[in-house]
Amino acid sequence: MPHGLVGLLIAVILCATMSATAATLNALGSTTAIDFYRPLIRPDASDHHYVVAAKALTAAWGLIAIEVASFANLVENLIEAGNILGSVFYGSILGLFLAAFFIRGVKGSAVFFAALIAQSLVFVLFATTSIGYLWYNFIGCAAVLILAPLLQQTIFRGTEASAGV
Repeated sequence: MPHGLVGLLIAVILCATMSATAATLNALGSTTAIDFYRPLIRPDASDHHYVVAAKALTAAWGLIAIEVASFANLVENLIEAGNILGSVFYGSILGLFLAAFFIRGVKGSAVFFAALIAQSLVFVLFATTSIGYLWYNFIGCAAVLILAPLLQQTIFRGTEASAGV
């Protein structure tokens, strides 16, 4: 291929990559601003304020993407990076679904706080131990399934029944 055509091809590939990345970051920033920031933090602000907040949240999501890319650079390949990040979060999510389907008598608040505690446990184990990353799935799921009934029996007994849940 001629030199000019090779350069043009590289420019087109970079433009497509930058366009996809910009669209993704803009969608994340806008969604966060509209779905979380607006109703939970500043429900009565002006439209200009929400535009500025969306831009700031887009920049924050960009920083998060840079952090994830920096982490992915530390492992041997992208598949392993995806498996490590997934293992840190998927166990607690699986525990939520299993508790909802199979554990009767455990209400939403107990399962929610059990998932928060289990996720915190997985974060601590990830930061302090060197066990295989696939074990975090099992640990997160088991922690939710063990903690949810315990929390329901000790802390949340009767609280949701009186609230009509």
